[in-house]
Amino acid sequence: MRPFAIMRVDDLPSIAEEGVDWRPIQHFFGLTAFGINEYRATGAGVELIGDHDEAEGSHEEVYLVLAGRVRFDVGGESHDCTAGAVVAVTDPRVRRRAVALTADAVVLAVGNRAAERFETTWQPHHFEGVPTITDAPKGV
Repeated sequence: MRPFAIMRVDDLPSIAEEGVDWRPIQHFFGLTAFGINEYRATGAGVELIGDHDEAEGSHEEVYLVLAGRVRFDVGGESHDCTAGAVVAVTDPRVRRRAVALTADAVVLAVGNRAAERFETTWQPHHFEGVPTITDAPKGV
């Protein structure tokens, strides 16, 4: 087996569940460092990602809206997000869910156990002058 794979997401196996076409990317490729899944709505008003928290597994999660419009309910707040929006949930105890506002909504979800410190191979000078969330304006 080659140490890499390249496929179109449309060619990956999918699981149909209650109005969602779910592609278990992590499972298909056998990834062990993080979870990654794609969720596609089959109609407006569909719950793409059910109400949950990740307290038991201590997972941080990032959601990227790839297409359409999605309402994220996170930490007791609702946010309507369009393609290109990133929702980062850094506290595993925070409840979250996502509802498709349009029939073409697609969300990519990535997550893993929160670590004491992420070990990056990038050098500090790569990030000189690059703001973090604490420096950025609030909101989507």
